[in-house]
Amino acid sequence: MSMLSGFWAVLKRDLQLSLRDRADVLNPLLFFVMVVCVFPLGANPRSQLLSAFAPAIIWVAALLATLLSLERLFRSDFEDGSLEQLVLSPHPTPVLVAGKIAAHWLTSGLPLLLLSPLLAVILGLPGRFIPLLFVSLALGTPILSLVGAIGVALTVGLKRGGMLVTLLVLPLYTPVLIFGANMVGAAAMGLPVVGQLFLLAAMLALAITLAPLAAGAALRIAIE
Repeated sequence: MSMLSGFWAVLKRDLQLSLRDRADVLNPLLFFVMVVCVFPLGANPRSQLLSAFAPAIIWVAALLATLLSLERLFRSDFEDGSLEQLVLSPHPTPVLVAGKIAAHWLTSGLPLLLLSPLLAVILGLPGRFIPLLFVSLALGTPILSLVGAIGVALTVGLKRGGMLVTLLVLPLYTPVLIFGANMVGAAAMGLPVVGQLFLLAAMLALAITLAPLAAGAALRIAIE
């Protein structure tokens, strides 16, 4: 119960802070929408090629928008000293870190997920494939937040660590991007997609288990 209370307290606090500073939440979301909407302007909207690449376009835009939002995960807490209080809290640090990651996904990954069906329609993706795209993003976007948290925790004490975070986490994002974007393409060719679903689910379970532990350890090193 003590661990759950710490998790919910951090989650509630970060959600309230996000509501106060809405620009940090809206900027990645607007970036996501703009990146996706630029592609129909540069290609024939009726082209089958555009609809074929729609899952990859949405996935790449979601990945870039997540990278854009990662900086606010621990940076502001580090600058105002509240991160040190979080690490020194009697609650387990990984549990508190998990609360911050959950808040990050709720304010960045979830809006991207909810907008993805509309953007898929704009790109001309056939309606029967939209639920599959939604499922792949539902499994993949939490992985992006979890893995990104490790990179941010490793660089939180560095000035201008944003580029370094990108270099650290982008190779780890690549398998998620490949399997997530490939699901719809495989389904369009009549191939089974159960393997991709299970791989994304396995990566999500592994990230949920290990990412808070790794990020918590990195934060302790940064504070010391």
